[in-house]
Amino acid sequence: MDPNDPPRRALLGLPAALAPSLATAQSMPEVDLLLVLAMDASGSIDTEEFRLQREGLASALTDPAIIQLATAGRNRSIALALVEWGSPGGAMTALNWMRLQDADSAATIAQAIRAAPRSLQSYNAIGDAIAHATALIQTAPFRSEDRVIDVAGDGPDLRSLLPAPQARDRAVARHITVNALAIEVSPVTRFGVPLSEHYERDVIGGDGAFVMVAQTRADFARAIRAKLMREIA
Repeated sequence: MDPNDPPRRALLGLPAALAPSLATAQSMPEVDLLLVLAMDASGSIDTEEFRLQREGLASALTDPAIIQLATAGRNRSIALALVEWGSPGGAMTALNWMRLQDADSAATIAQAIRAAPRSLQSYNAIGDAIAHATALIQTAPFRSEDRVIDVAGDGPDLRSLLPAPQARDRAVARHITVNALAIEVSPVTRFGVPLSEHYERDVIGGDGAFVMVAQTRADFARAIRAKLMREIA
């Protein structure tokens, strides 16, 4: 387990002792966006598909248009973290907080994303991924009024210790927006609806929350770039 990971008990809500004090929070560097990218690493994602996800994300973050948007705000920067999810209670921080403030820092983040080892995951515990990402935002070394969890996956929420709707509601109560990218490799989920509809109902929430769709796993790079453009802008 990564020593920088939030404790597993964060699935039940962030303990008050872990939340930074007001004085500490005010002394933290301010960025224009705190963004947790929660990527599907479950058993349905094979090695090549996983590589496509990582490469698509890394390429998007080094796109000049993304860098321009990320550095156009008052603080000229955003901060990102990468979470991998799948197993119930098993979401983990693959890449802890890094600040994107220019092309060089974007390239450094992209390289770190490509190099990070894949975690061992199974199932589709989206709720636990949201809970982990919420705790990660609450304990971030940066501060921002705009806080977003970006969930990308190819299946519905299954076997979460904290079901996705509850995890989503707890995130929204902390003024965090949860967006989603549905990789719709099947026409409907096991619940009889398209994955995007399932994410609309059970996963997204908060100000301006939205679902974006990738029609295939190969379409992920295009979709994640479009999604980042919208979230950062």
